[in-house]
Amino acid sequence: MAKGTSKRVATVSRKTAETDISITLGVDGTGVSKISTGVAFFDHMLTLLAKHGLFDLTVKAKGDVEVDYHHTVEDLGLVLGTALDKALGQRKGIGRYGWCLIPMDEALAGVAVDLGGRPYLVFDVTTRRKMIRDFDLELIEHFFRAFVVQARMNLHVTRFYGDEPHHAYESVFKAVARALRQACAPDTRMKGIPSSKGTI
Repeated sequence: MAKGTSKRVATVSRKTAETDISITLGVDGTGVSKISTGVAFFDHMLTLLAKHGLFDLTVKAKGDVEVDYHHTVEDLGLVLGTALDKALGQRKGIGRYGWCLIPMDEALAGVAVDLGGRPYLVFDVTTRRKMIRDFDLELIEHFFRAFVVQARMNLHVTRFYGDEPHHAYESVFKAVARALRQACAPDTRMKGIPSSKGTI
């Protein structure tokens, strides 16, 4: 983790018969990351999430990748979501909402996020090609579904156009990163919990 990271930091570990994962997340970072999941394409996506969200992120994961990438990718979502929830605490003084459009060459992705405590995912991203090398792109939706449940957030993700899969999913992760960066950022006019209910 980079020096000077604020108190909005959490370390979460999860060990099962299928995976062994440890994640440290600093919300107020500089985008420094050290990521090793055993799934090269997903290392790249999580690096983008850290870089463009300005999150300091350390990920160490071992999974039964000789069987499938599914367990590792889904469990990464669970652990990262838990870390974000813990790092944000009561969520006092945050902007709560974030949104972003990100182009990547011919691809365009749009994301909207609400850190209001109600988990929900709308994921409208498809490409004609379903694989990048040996990585099944359908696993990305599983990752985000696990992530939003544990992070207690509402996330809507749309690919407007662009069918080259690497470009499409890279634009998705960058847009999620930027939307989360906006939603997590302190709002100087918000003195308490950003909800009319008084709690999240």
